[in-house]
Amino acid sequence: MSSFISNLNILNKIGNGHFGEVFLANDDVHGHVAVKVLARMQDEPDVRWHARRDGLLREAQFLARATHRNVVPVYHCVASDDGESIRFCMALCPRGSLQTEFERAPMSLLNVRKIATEVTLGLQALHQRGMLHRDIKPANILLDGSGTAQLGDFGLVTDDLLFGYGSANGYLDHIAYEVWHGEPTSIKTDIWALGMTLYRLLHGKTWYELRPLPRAQIALGRFADSLRWLPHIPQKWRRTLRKMMNDDTSARYQNCEQLLSALADLPVEPDWECAVESTKVHWHRVAKTREFHTEWIVHSPRKHEWKAWSAPRGAGITRRLAGSTGTIGRTACVDELEAFFTSHASNAR
Repeated sequence: MSSFISNLNILNKIGNGHFGEVFLANDDVHGHVAVKVLARMQDEPDVRWHARRDGLLREAQFLARATHRNVVPVYHCVASDDGESIRFCMALCPRGSLQTEFERAPMSLLNVRKIATEVTLGLQALHQRGMLHRDIKPANILLDGSGTAQLGDFGLVTDDLLFGYGSANGYLDHIAYEVWHGEPTSIKTDIWALGMTLYRLLHGKTWYELRPLPRAQIALGRFADSLRWLPHIPQKWRRTLRKMMNDDTSARYQNCEQLLSALADLPVEPDWECAVESTKVHWHRVAKTREFHTEWIVHSPRKHEWKAWSAPRGAGITRRLAGSTGTIGRTACVDELEAFFTSHASNAR
């Protein structure tokens, strides 16, 4: 196929985004790479496009020097010959983004803490260079060949594009309270967006969409206090994410260093696998000789029940561990499940 850039052979398209298309390409130096083609927007005036194009080219030169193992490397960036698009050449992350994991199921505590730590380290590197990300979400956290999380698509969103981009690209749920009220983005708005991202990864798409989308609630205030949690999420995790998403910026983690310290203290055992359906949630974990199961069944909005049991890995007896007495209300069911998971965590240590 034709080459957009000398010695860069563009192959097939591998993705679409609000800002342009992504292609697989082959580079003489780096081998297989990803190339993002950012085109001029429809009806974008010359003055605005030229300013944005020149700003992106300057930013790309800065990004190319922002090397960190948790930031997707940018190899080079050039404008097309006709000046109507820009081509970012970046490292290829063969395992894709965490959007796939978010859509599949809730991720385990262990995996989310690992990702949170890696992403925060990458974000710290950007902040130390005077840069903001402004677009932290599952789709922009990529996994390299070894499974290490890397931040991608940084430096493309500006404050004046934020709401228009968010409306078109499903990012409104990640815009912090103060930005809705006219304040500029900052280190602490990146931390807010990472908090929302971690909440989504812990709960998965089905649970996340069982309630109204956050964008209608964030600007009203106290959104973090209204979050609905899966019962196995420990209180320390909940406090950490609520602090990340506090309306009051002075009550949030002030920088990535503070956040990294908090993440290091988050519990990850027992490490439940969780599957969420509209009327059922099932938890499962494997110990040395037994498998543990917990199930929450929703018969109707007012009728819930749950049960927990263990089964042998091989011959043996299945044992009932706990459960509700018949059907009960939602609040009572959640309270009992949270108490069970807290007790189970203590016994598992």
